[in-house]
Amino acid sequence: MITMKFGGTSVGDAERLCEVAAIVRTNLSCRPVVVASAMSGVTDLLLGTAHLALERRKEEGLRNTERLREKHLEIVTALVEPGEARDRLVREQGELVDKLETLLRGVHLLGELSPRSLDAIASFGELLSCMQIAAILEARGIPARFVDARPLIRTDSGYGEAAVDFEVTNPALRGALLPLVESGVVPVVTGFVASNPEGITTTLGRSGSDYTASIVGAALGSEEIWIWTDVDGVMTADPRVVEGAAPLGEISYREAAEMSYFGAKVIHPKTMQPAIEHGTPIRIKNTFNPAHPGTLISSSGSSSAKIVKNVTSIDKLGLVAVEGSGLMGAPGVIARLFAALARVGVNVMMISQASSEHNVCLIIPEKDCRRAVEELRTELGPELARRTVEAVRVRDSVSIIAVVGEGMRGVPGIAARTFTAAARADVNVIAIAQGSSELNISFVVDQSEAHRAVRAIHEAFQLA
Repeated sequence: MITMKFGGTSVGDAERLCEVAAIVRTNLSCRPVVVASAMSGVTDLLLGTAHLALERRKEEGLRNTERLREKHLEIVTALVEPGEARDRLVREQGELVDKLETLLRGVHLLGELSPRSLDAIASFGELLSCMQIAAILEARGIPARFVDARPLIRTDSGYGEAAVDFEVTNPALRGALLPLVESGVVPVVTGFVASNPEGITTTLGRSGSDYTASIVGAALGSEEIWIWTDVDGVMTADPRVVEGAAPLGEISYREAAEMSYFGAKVIHPKTMQPAIEHGTPIRIKNTFNPAHPGTLISSSGSSSAKIVKNVTSIDKLGLVAVEGSGLMGAPGVIARLFAALARVGVNVMMISQASSEHNVCLIIPEKDCRRAVEELRTELGPELARRTVEAVRVRDSVSIIAVVGEGMRGVPGIAARTFTAAARADVNVIAIAQGSSELNISFVVDQSEAHRAVRAIHEAFQLA
C-alpha cells in the first residue's frame, strides 16, 4: 500500500487533474490511498473572503464565493461526463458553497472572525477538491471514494495548528480506510482538516496536507508515502540560485529536517514525525515528471559518497548582538534572553556566542527586530544602567547559510573548505554556529552576499 499526497499545484486545473488520475491508474497495483490539498489559490481566496466578511465588504465576498463555484464547476464540466454522477457532484459542491456563505454571513453579522471560524472557512477548499478528485477517478473507471478526514483525525482545540490525538486517530483511520483499500477502492482523503472531540473543524497548520499524508500513511502501515510536488525531489540547492542544482536520490530524516529548517523546499519536520515513528519512508516526486524516481527520505538515508548534500539559505533576517563584560561567567543570561524573546513571540533561528562570553548574537526574523530589541533592553535594563551590558545592537538584512550532510560527521576539513569557498567568493562571515551532531554548519552573511556564498560552496563540494 502507498499513500500519495497531491498538493495545490498538482490539482490546480483540469490538465493537472488528468495527470493525477493517470498517476493513480499507473499505480493501482500498489493499492494507493490519495490525500489531496485544495486547488492552488483556493485557501488564500477563502481566507481573504473571510476577512472581507469581517470588514463587511459583502459584495466583494459574494463575488469570491461565486468564483469558487465557477472554478470547481468548470473542472467538473470538463472532466466528468454528463449524467447522474455529475449532477450529484454539482449538487453536493453547491451545497458546500451554500454552507460557506452561511458561515461568512455569520462573520459579517457578528463582526468577529475567531480562529475557530477561520478553520471552518479554510476547510472548504480541501472538501471541494477531494470531492471532485474522487468523481474524476470514478469517471475514468477507477473505483474511488471521497473521505472527509474530519471525523477520523482527532485533535485538540488549537485552531490554526491543532495537535493530533494519535490514540484516537490511528484506529479510526484504519477502521475507515483499510476496508476500502482491501476492496479495491481508492480512498480520496481531505488533507489539512481534522476535528476536536466535539466534532468542531480544526486545521493542522503549515504543510497540513503533507502532515495528513504522513498521519494516514503511518497509521495504515504504508510501504511508502509519496508527496507529489512540482519539482523532481529535494535539490542540492535552490535551482533559482544555483543553475547546476540537482535532485538528491536519498537523504535521511535528519538531513531532511535540517534542510527544511534552513529554507530548502523539503517536507516540513513536523510532517515527518508520524512517518519517522513508524519507520515509513517518504518519497518526494514530481507530478510534472512522474517517471522520475524523486528523493527517498528514510532512516538510513543514502549510501552516496557525497559528504555534503545541500547548501541553502534563509533571507530577511536580523542579527541582534548583546555585548558586555557582565555576560562573562554570569549564569542564566542566555535563558533570560530567550525568555524575553519568547514573551514577545520572537523565534530565535540561530545563536552564536564567543567563548569569552562577551558577545551573544541572536539571529531572528527581520520583521521582529524592533520589538526584540525593545524587550531585551527592558530585560537588561539594570545591566545597561550599570554598563555591565554595554549595548544591544541590531543589524538588518542578513542571511543564514547552511551546509547540510550526515557525511560531514568526523571528517576533517569541512569547515575549512566551506569558509575558503566563501572567502574566495569575497563573502564576509559575520557569525558561525555548528552543533555537536556535525550535521550542519551554519553561518551568517550579509543578505546581498548570500546567493554568491551558496553558489561558491555548492561548486566547492561538487554537488552539481
